[in-house]
Amino acid sequence: DQSLMRSSQNLLFLCRSDTPTQYSLINGNCSGGNNAGHTVVTGDAEYDFHILPSGIINTSAVSVIGNGVVVHLGQMFEEIEKNEAKGLKDWEKRLIISDRSHIVFDFHQSVDGLQEQERSMDNSGTKTLGTTKKGIGPCYSSKAGRHGLRMADLLGDFSLFEQRLRNLVDSHKRMFPGTYPYVTSSNCSIGGVCTGLGIAPQYIGEVYGVVKAYTTRVGVGPFPTELHDDTGKLLQSRGGEYGVTTGRPRRCGWLDAMLLSHSNMVNGYTAIILTKLDILDELEEIKIGVGYLRKNGERIEHFPANMGELEDITVEYITMPGWMQDTAQCRTYEELPQNARSYVEKIEELISVPVKWIGVGKSRASMITVF
Repeated sequence: DQSLMRSSQNLLFLCRSDTPTQYSLINGNCSGGNNAGHTVVTGDAEYDFHILPSGIINTSAVSVIGNGVVVHLGQMFEEIEKNEAKGLKDWEKRLIISDRSHIVFDFHQSVDGLQEQERSMDNSGTKTLGTTKKGIGPCYSSKAGRHGLRMADLLGDFSLFEQRLRNLVDSHKRMFPGTYPYVTSSNCSIGGVCTGLGIAPQYIGEVYGVVKAYTTRVGVGPFPTELHDDTGKLLQSRGGEYGVTTGRPRRCGWLDAMLLSHSNMVNGYTAIILTKLDILDELEEIKIGVGYLRKNGERIEHFPANMGELEDITVEYITMPGWMQDTAQCRTYEELPQNARSYVEKIEELISVPVKWIGVGKSRASMITVF
């Protein structure tokens, strides 16, 4: 629908304009695709978002899908229809898609699956990456190879679009590119906001990191603080840790301060939004991973670039007493049990970033503001 498309120049103007508009907020997706999901609960409605910005339920906000996002159009409209049935309204008036965003095709998703199959059959010992098979990596490979197709191509000369599409399909039949192991192929850092939405760095103000009170991971790959015991199962069950996109169970473990500190170094957080604190309510004691040790006892000072280093390390933990109280009804920081507050304050100390909001449930009312 051409009415949905806007150029990145218009998108940038909208973000920079000093003139009043009918919208008070702008929220956007800057990278990735529908390979990850977010559940948003408002009132009695529970929305699932994959490609749509989660703030689209706010009728006072304009939602932007930026040039750094890769979009499978058919699955985007399926997502819209499902959320319309749950109460999403007037999205057509508030959704802007950059004409520079690349298109994910079904063959990208097929290649994604074939790549995983090849890895599993590789006698060299290569492991599968556990991708969602949504075609995100192969689409970014097309983008990097400069033969991907964008929204602008779809809206232009269709005969030219068809020819370029056929050429792209033929190239994928001849070879499969590779992607970085164990990570999403997009740029999920704050820098991705600049490149993926077309916003200049000087217009970025405060940067908030959203962090669970424990660590989770979907798919394969190193996970130093992973729990394989009943505590891990408890976190998975209480936290509802199943992928919104695939339904796969998420791997669960203790909070990893090394990983969090690395994330803070890359992004420069103004403050942290700590979610799912209530999931820890039933634990008698809680651990935080604070360091990595090699086999010889040598300390790894920084989060390693070589993921192989994480396969054979010992994690150094600190242990804190749990609070064994229900926090789901707490609405102020002072109402939290002392041990829960001590846990929050320890996180602040370890990463040198303040915690500004604490989530103790799914609803908006369950978000505690720390003054």
